Amino acid sequence: MISWKTLAGFLKVNADRYGKLDVPFEVIQAGYLAYTETDTSGGFPWIFSTYDTDRFDERVDPDGWELDRYRENPVVLWAHCHSIPAIGLATDIVASDTLCGTIRFNEKDYDEFGWSIGERVKNGVIRAGSVGMLVKEIEFIDKKKSPEETCELIIRKQELIEFSLCNVPANPFALRKESRGEESSPDNRPERTCAPTACSPFSGYWPLIKLPEHGGMDGRREDSCTQRKNE
Repeated sequence: MISWKTLAGFLKVNADRYGKLDVPFEVIQAGYLAYTETDTSGGFPWIFSTYDTDRFDERVDPDGWELDRYRENPVVLWAHCHSIPAIGLATDIVASDTLCGTIRFNEKDYDEFGWSIGERVKNGVIRAGSVGMLVKEIEFIDKKKSPEETCELIIRKQELIEFSLCNVPANPFALRKESRGEESSPDNRPERTCAPTACSPFSGYWPLIKLPEHGGMDGRREDSCTQRKNE
């Protein structure tokens, strides 16, 4: 399997000069829990993705989301593991300034694991999640022309394929709103780092193009979750 230290490095090899990709590939990017109510019977409102620069100096354009296919199969996974059944479903998915939706976890009588993740979310133990998306078009940032820009690249067109709960997100702002503060100023935000995360084996991203040598969706092994634990 070929791995890349950064998404930007991968894209420089696989995107044309206009930022378009002949073969879309899957990456993950973090979101955060948005609810403040104690009544969660209607599900957990969640910010799936923001326009913030993440730990790897990339961000996702909220105007570029393609949602039709995901709405037909709105699965919620655990840590992007495709080899176990979904732990819940997402509803009310909307892309505006952010990509957001509501997560409903499985009931305990038929899925104790999925239900237990919901209980952890309810009690504040798990507060982070991340999207799995197919990247179709990107923009590299020229720092000479845009010195004020904080990121190295912007994902401009992407298709949502799944949403996962995870322990640690790639996005430094992927926290519950009451934890990070609605009125947080940029000066109070966490400092960005380049440390890999618990849900991102290749420094935050899976270059899952449809080629087995890249570990793509056609080449992903069934033991991928076990493999990530050992890497």
